[in-house]
Amino acid sequence: MKKYYFDNCKTTQPAPEVVDAMLPYLGEKFIFPANFVLGGSTAAEELETFKRTVADSIGAQPSEIHFTSSGTAANNIAIKGFLSENAKNGTHIIVSVIDYPDLLTNAAFFEKSGFEVTYLQSDDQGLIDLEQLKGSIRKDTIMMMTTFVNHTVGSIQPIKEIREILDTADHKVALHVDAGQAYGKLPIDVNELGIDLMSISAHKIHGPQGVGALFQKKGIVVGPVIHGINRIDNHQTGGISMANIAGFAKAVELTFSDLDKTISQLKELSSYLMEKIEATIPYYMLNGPKGKNRAPHNVNYSFDFIEGEAIMLMLDIAGISVATGSA
Repeated sequence: MKKYYFDNCKTTQPAPEVVDAMLPYLGEKFIFPANFVLGGSTAAEELETFKRTVADSIGAQPSEIHFTSSGTAANNIAIKGFLSENAKNGTHIIVSVIDYPDLLTNAAFFEKSGFEVTYLQSDDQGLIDLEQLKGSIRKDTIMMMTTFVNHTVGSIQPIKEIREILDTADHKVALHVDAGQAYGKLPIDVNELGIDLMSISAHKIHGPQGVGALFQKKGIVVGPVIHGINRIDNHQTGGISMANIAGFAKAVELTFSDLDKTISQLKELSSYLMEKIEATIPYYMLNGPKGKNRAPHNVNYSFDFIEGEAIMLMLDIAGISVATGSA
């Protein structure tokens, strides 16, 4: 039976070119980039090239890119590292009730540690309340964190408008963005959008699992979260997986070689699927927004009289993989 995979919001299959790019680093190219031995300097140069590849895809500088073991690791480094280092400037943070669990669990962690947290509400389309945001900024607010594209219903948060609101404060309010579901699906320019910290993940764009990256804008101070031997930078201690990083860089090359075309194809396919669902199946409800406020790769419906798990199991028997949520 032929299998059909429709769960790419959770994870994607590594592209063949990605696997090929990784193989040399699982064999002869085993030297750590920081080792002052034969091959170490070459590895360091290659690591810098990989950083530049990722940086170019978001309008950043290579020095602003830090590879991590996952998108979740990048979120934790950004949030814990920034808040711990900058608590002297304030202990109030802003997040929304529909944000990715990485953000919400970190907010809860710091709330228990004495920080105050404002939880923004959202409308029925999954978009945060900007008016509430305007009224939530205080003198001791030091960070807002948000999810660029909602991991379940695909709503796109207005990052530029959020930045403009934060800039009305008479002091710096850092903006951390989880872009796991947005990266490779939307054009992102961190400078144009005013992003200070941003997490991305390789396995969402047909790269390998086990590697992500943190964008840290120049001038934004983030303290170390993991302590140990400092081989690469303050955020990456111990050994790194050059194989995973090489695969990540190749996935970025493939994804961004013609991003506009990819986005157009995703919109066409998702629109076709949504039209067929709504024309064929009664008692449906589209979860999240329709049109420009929805990510092009996300389709999420609820149906009356049947549980999502039942639909998922029935489709699995038919060889179609879907999910009731997303990672």
